[in-house]
Amino acid sequence: MKKIILTVAATVALASPVFAADIAAGKAKSVTCTACHGANGVSAIPMYPNLAGQKEQYILKQLKDFKSGARKDPVMAPMAAPLSEEDMKNLAAYYASLK
Repeated sequence: MKKIILTVAATVALASPVFAADIAAGKAKSVTCTACHGANGVSAIPMYPNLAGQKEQYILKQLKDFKSGARKDPVMAPMAAPLSEEDMKNLAAYYASLK
């Protein structure tokens, strides 16, 4: 029974969206992102990924990895470096909200 409860709790925690994210703040913060990722999160340049509609937790993880150096990219590392945890959550919520 204990395993079932832990499994359900873990599933809910992992499936839940990032809490307390502010989509409007994410949109305001995304101004810098638009040069490569497009104004609507859809890049006009093939080498840059589309962010619109990506899963919120995926975007958050990638931003954290760029910031920590776990994922290396000479363009994204300096972009992610000044972002706070809240900034990253807000950006992730904003891009996830786009179609």
